[in-house]
Amino acid sequence: MSDQRPSPSDPATSEAAALRQAGASPLRPDDPEQVGPYVPLARLGSGGMGRVYLARPVDDSPGLVALKVIRPEYAEDPRFRRRFEREAAVHARLRTPHAPKLCGTGFRDELLWMATEYLPGPDLAQAVREDGALAAPTVWQVAEHLARALCELAAAGIVHRDLKPSNVLLTLRGAHVIDFGISRAAEASSITGTGNRVGTPAYMSPEHLRTGRSDPASDVFSLAGTLVFAASGRAPFGDGTGVDVMHRVAFEEPDRELLGEISSADPALGSLLSACLAKEPGRRPTPAELLRTAARHAGPPGWPDPLGGRVLARQRAYEALFRLPVDRRARLARPAPPPPPAEPAPSPAATPPPGTPRGGRRRGPLLAGAATVVLCLTAAGLYALTGRDDPATADSPGSAATGPARPGAGGGGTASPLSRDTLSGTSDRGGSAARPDGSTDESSGPLAAASPSSSDGRTPTPAAPPAGPGASTGPATAPSSPAAEPVTAPWNTDCTHYLGSGRTRRGDTGRRVLQVQCMLTERGYGLVGDADGDFDSGTETAVRAFQDDRGLTADGIVDHDTWTALRAEH
Repeated sequence: MSDQRPSPSDPATSEAAALRQAGASPLRPDDPEQVGPYVPLARLGSGGMGRVYLARPVDDSPGLVALKVIRPEYAEDPRFRRRFEREAAVHARLRTPHAPKLCGTGFRDELLWMATEYLPGPDLAQAVREDGALAAPTVWQVAEHLARALCELAAAGIVHRDLKPSNVLLTLRGAHVIDFGISRAAEASSITGTGNRVGTPAYMSPEHLRTGRSDPASDVFSLAGTLVFAASGRAPFGDGTGVDVMHRVAFEEPDRELLGEISSADPALGSLLSACLAKEPGRRPTPAELLRTAARHAGPPGWPDPLGGRVLARQRAYEALFRLPVDRRARLARPAPPPPPAEPAPSPAATPPPGTPRGGRRRGPLLAGAATVVLCLTAAGLYALTGRDDPATADSPGSAATGPARPGAGGGGTASPLSRDTLSGTSDRGGSAARPDGSTDESSGPLAAASPSSSDGRTPTPAAPPAGPGASTGPATAPSSPAAEPVTAPWNTDCTHYLGSGRTRRGDTGRRVLQVQCMLTERGYGLVGDADGDFDSGTETAVRAFQDDRGLTADGIVDHDTWTALRAEH
């Protein structure tokens, strides 16, 4: 018999391998066949707002684009349309090799889309996560490229407002700034909602947190935090999305031990980063000053291994797909699942011989099943008496928002500045305010529920609700159980409002909802409005999108299966 396995030289095999190397996944049956003048080849990512595809021009001209397609329910929202159009306008004004070029945008057949130049390379967060912190000479190189991008943004009157490791791509051409979804012209007013703060708390600037205003100096602050992460693998004010991180950024100094480690390896780099992290914008170097300093220390172009090998592999995948004929797109789609196997016919041997007492062959399993049911009911009763989750209601502890007051809450239609009083109830670098008896008070301060419950700054592993009194706390006895998966994903390490798995749905409020909103945001399923602890229509839409992507029943209700999928490490 001849070998039917595809050879490495088979086009379909090499193209599928190139897609994997590019960080893309196969298309699914519900993905569009064409969007504007582009044909999607594979998925690059998805979130609550929409999906991003790797796409080719429909006329088979060479080239690849990153094609962002917005979900119809958002595309029909006039406010969202204005935000999206502003992002396209920002892209159109860019004239820098350190950001992707805008290739086109449009709205047709309920599809709102934007195509930008596809940049083949991992993002900085992925590079550090997989290969470790970068050496000082490499950090200087990243600093030079990104400082040059900030100079060009400032010259065009653009403030990015969300510089962070995941928004920096590393390619053979250098480092690039991406994702201008919340950037704006420096003179324009925000339309993202009154009183809202947009961005990632660990990398926001103090003035943005306090007043909601940003300028090029704010981007310098965020860039410095990104470079600290590149050099150490940690953010200068700690990780997280809660109020504790916001308080540290707004009012405390960066981690001195962390900056000390960077300074001991490269004093000039440590000094520059410390200056860029000054609380007062006027004390920070300008983008031009940052560029001049970085240019003096940056080494020759190129990334050292293992990062260099990873970037080169992405480039080779890009070259393999650059001229891929559109008619070969079907080969790259995810194959349909095979039909379920037919039920086997009952075997004659399975029929009990004459004279066997009815049910006699199944008495053992039935007794075991009955015992299991009794144990489960007993455990459920104990849990109902002693370990019940806090209800997700408006008066439950921690039901306050994780950000500034929403419009209309507390009066006034202007942005609510953050103050030390607003952020009271947090202690040192994490944890809730302590009572005199040493216990924690999660309700002290309007935003205290967002603080991690672990006093040493580590995030507890998500677990089932606590067992009742008398439950065994010894080690598991099943030797065949797999080892627990390490908790490293940001939606697990940064979201610690609630560790149970109670049913949560539209209309609920409190810590459960905060946890859902935080995990969805960290996974890229953006919300329309704040993560405020209210399960509204925007949260329900994001939950449905996540459930749909994970093959769950897309009913918008966070049940046990949805909690499990949210906490998965992938």
